[in-house]
Amino acid sequence: MIGHIYRDVILEQHVRLFRGAMGAEFLFMDGNVHRHLANIVDECLQSEDITRMDWPANSPDLNPIEHVWDMLGRRIAARQLPPTCLPELLRALLDEWCNIPQDQIDNLILSMPRRCKACIASSGRHTPY
Repeated sequence: MIGHIYRDVILEQHVRLFRGAMGAEFLFMDGNVHRHLANIVDECLQSEDITRMDWPANSPDLNPIEHVWDMLGRRIAARQLPPTCLPELLRALLDEWCNIPQDQIDNLILSMPRRCKACIASSGRHTPY
């Protein structure tokens, strides 16, 4: 996804609206990959007064969404009848996404202080998470 698509699809349609709902305390975390750092993305965030969290590149140990993707992948792999075509995969992904228990996501969020402390203690190297 190039910068303008990221801006148009993710930032404009989702992040901007979520920031509006959350108010001034909103702090945006993205993956810190090249397409997220494009000038067009920075300009959009500035124009919407969205503050980006300082975030080290390549930090899946800290990025909570990586763990949610893992949960989703495991749920798809555990299905009795795996999807055999793209429409089935889409349906399975949507079903499994909706069935991830909220308490698992809550626990993941609550684990963030421990994850950050472990990352700091390891000087950014591997952590047990």
